[in-house]
Amino acid sequence: KEQCELEESPVGKSVLRQIIKNDEIAAQEKIAICQDTGMAVVFVELGQEVRIVDGDFNEAINQGVREAYAEGYLRKSVVSDPVFDRTNTKDNTPAVIHVKIVPGDKVKIAVTAKGFGSENMSSLKMLKPADGIEGVKNFVVETAVNAGPNPCPPIIVGVGIGGTMEMAAILSKKALFRPVGEHNSNLRYAQLEKEILQEINKSGIGPGGLGGRTTALAVHIEYFPTHIAGLPVAVNICCHASRHAEKLI
Repeated sequence: KEQCELEESPVGKSVLRQIIKNDEIAAQEKIAICQDTGMAVVFVELGQEVRIVDGDFNEAINQGVREAYAEGYLRKSVVSDPVFDRTNTKDNTPAVIHVKIVPGDKVKIAVTAKGFGSENMSSLKMLKPADGIEGVKNFVVETAVNAGPNPCPPIIVGVGIGGTMEMAAILSKKALFRPVGEHNSNLRYAQLEKEILQEINKSGIGPGGLGGRTTALAVHIEYFPTHIAGLPVAVNICCHASRHAEKLI
């Protein structure tokens, strides 16, 4: 709604109004915002004092996904084999599950239903340390701009920097869980988020790819220490239907 007020393009403003109306109808009717109800991605913070008994923890999560997609009448979009046997599993399992052991006696579960219109526009690059800040900025902006209208802008851009190839990718996904408008606690990375967002919105792609200043709503960066010879950067794009929820048990 804030971006709708700020958007200068009449067409862009109209698209944002349609998105808002769609969201309101979805809330009232209790139906999905978008027909692509994604692939379930689950981040679990498992307290080291918690003991899981009587059953398979991963299977319990997958059962939760089955029930959620059945009861919510959500589209089942997962195939059993990515290359040879692309047969629908018919219950949207298995979920992608990331488990982190943390201090305490609680379990925190964060879930997102990640649509693939935006997922397919994501990218990863192993930059050289010499590429520095400008290299990071250029790659993130280039990825978002090259995506054009495909990820259903306005988008949210998750960026993972550091670690290894797979760590950067996981960080970029985790970054999408952060509430829009909340910046990285490190002031330098917060400033980088703002600069990248500004550059993406200069592209003129706009809402729905029909022109305007609102191509992205936010850029979220998460980082991790890395090797002296590396600078991994992953960009995970999410559409405006950024569906995620958390529960502490």
